Order: sequence, then C-alpha cells, then structure tokens
Amino acid sequence: MKVGPLYALHGPLELNLELDGDVITACNPVVGYLHRGLEKMAENMTYMQFLPLTDRLDSLSALSNSVACVMAVEQLAGITLTPRCQAIRLLCCELARIASHLFATATLAMQADLTSFYTQALIQREKLLTLIESLTGARINTHFMRIGSLRSDLPKNWLGRVHLFLGPFLQELDTLAELLDNNTLWRQRTEGLGYLSPEIALSHAVTGPNLRASGIDCDLRKRLPYLGYEQYDFEVVIGKFGDVYDRYRVRMEEMRQSVAIINQVIETLPEGPIRSEGLSNLSLPPKSAMLTEMEALSQAFMLTIKGPQVPPGEAYVEIENPKGALGFFLISKGGGTPYRLKIRPPSLATLSLLPKIAPGTHLEDLSLLLASLDFSVSECDR
Repeated sequence: MKVGPLYALHGPLELNLELDGDVITACNPVVGYLHRGLEKMAENMTYMQFLPLTDRLDSLSALSNSVACVMAVEQLAGITLTPRCQAIRLLCCELARIASHLFATATLAMQADLTSFYTQALIQREKLLTLIESLTGARINTHFMRIGSLRSDLPKNWLGRVHLFLGPFLQELDTLAELLDNNTLWRQRTEGLGYLSPEIALSHAVTGPNLRASGIDCDLRKRLPYLGYEQYDFEVVIGKFGDVYDRYRVRMEEMRQSVAIINQVIETLPEGPIRSEGLSNLSLPPKSAMLTEMEALSQAFMLTIKGPQVPPGEAYVEIENPKGALGFFLISKGGGTPYRLKIRPPSLATLSLLPKIAPGTHLEDLSLLLASLDFSVSECDR
C-alpha cells in the first residue's frame, strides 16, 4: 500500500506500507518531493544571501535556525559576541522553541480529533507570533540574525510585552494540560503507541525531545552550553516510556522550562551594543550609519557585491533546536562564498525511525505516531 504524498507534515512525504489487515507490518518513507538543494546553492551565494534560506529549513523554528549558521561563520572569523547580543539570541531561540512545541502538540491533539486543545494552543501561538513580528518584522521567515550582530536591537517596551504574555501563558499551559492529561480517550490512544527504545534512538542518532522522551538525558544547552546557557537555571525534561504520550508530555514541560529561561533573560539582560567589534569586512553597518556616512555606505556596497570576507578554515556548530540538534559544517577557502556547507538536520534522523517503530501500529493510529515525532520534511529535503 502506498500512502502519499502526505501534505500535513510541513511538506510532502510518501510512505510505502505493508499491511496485515489494518496493522502495519512495514513502513518505508520516501523523501525527495521537496528537494531544493540548499547546500549546493550555498556554494554559489554569499553568506549574507544564504542566511535567509536557513529560515526555510523548518519554518516553525525559523527564528533559531540561522543561529547555528552565523555561529559557524563567527567561529571561523574569530568573532566574540557582545553579552547583549548573546542574551537576545538565546531569548529568540527559546521563543522559537515555545512556538514550535505549541504547533507540534496542537497538531498531535488534532489527529485524535481533540479540537479544543488544537484551537487554544494555536491561539497562544498566534499571540507569540505577534510578538515575534513586532521584533523582526515577519511572523515566519524572520531573517533576524547577522554575522556578529542582529538586524536590530529590541524595540522599546518589547520585553514588557513578552513578560505580560508569559504570565497568562503558564496558566494557559496548565489549562491545556488538563484537557489531555486526564482524558481517557487520549491516554488510551497514545500510551504505549510508537514505543521508541533508548537503544534504537541512540543507534539512529535521534536528538531533541524524541530522544529525551525515551529516557536519555541529552540536551546541548546543558552538555555543550552556547550563548551563555550555563548562566541560567533550568531542568532537562526526561521521559520514561518513550511512547506518543511521553513525547507530548516532554514538549509540554519544555515549554514551561523555556518560560523560566526567558524570565531570567529579561531580569538579567545586559546593556550595551549588540554589534561586535571588527566587523567591517563581515557584516553590514547599522542602517543609521549607511544613511549618514559615505564610508559606511561604501562598506555596505562592497559587502553586498563580494560578500563577507571570511578567512579560510573549517567549523562545525551544533545547537539544540526545537526538533533536536541542528548543525552546520562550513568549509571556507576565503572570500565571501562558502566552499562547502553541510547541514545536519534533526528531522532526517527522526524520519529514519519509521521502519523500526511503525510496524505493529494500526493504520488509524499512524497519523498520531507521525505527529508525535514532529519532523519537518523540508529539513530532510534540504
């Protein structure tokens, strides 16, 4: 039996299924319907031209996707971020995590026809996207990160708006949890479904909430801290049973931890510039300077034509994205264009699990299993 392409999974996906009645005995995913060749395109684009394309890897996590990419360039160029820039980037990553997990849990509940949860979760996500839009100017493809800097500093009173959102949001999370945690139908359909053992998860290089739901304590924010995560107090959420219900619970609790991190960032946000020193050949000058200084205008013109002048070398940077570990491996031979760029997306490893964990699942429960893994086809077909 061939099912596909499935368009409800953030991109088209084909599944080749073998059935015994309505029980799946084999499941083989087929990718490639959304292939865009981003890694090859990067070799023919300047770093500045390629950065907006990182948002398209997974549009649900766009605000954090480009963080790993710019960090790889900064590692090659030896750039040290200012404390304020680091804190704002970290804040953006956690906002993206909440937005992504809200969508993941909402679509998971929708597969069980629990529309109340779906509606209320997306309402909260829309409020969050409005805050992101007021910061970046866009709701989805934000293109906010810059090499050694950000597109702009925080708008006036924006942190206050974020704080006003977070208080009621925690109450809404409790309300959302009440809709499902004690729902007999929900627990019957999700507990024990799609069991992912720690051994299979590790052998398939699975990362993120899916790995932690199987009982593996692995979070790059703790294991290999970046952007100053070691300064903030939060817990790594671990599951016990590795089933659909556990993956839902891990994402719900991770949103609470993200709220705790964001509150700490708001309380301790450093003052000062967002732009690092020594960026004349790497990043566009501030817009105010381009409008008033001829030297800055000339610098912007040369950067636009030739691209940031990155020294030769290799760099690999991996961060904890909402769906798992997102890595960028960059090879530079100097100049404004990468010689090679390789992306390590979390979704491809997650998708490789289906032949292992889908057999034994009833056909009507397959959509629940797929939604619980929360993978993005556009990341796989990069």
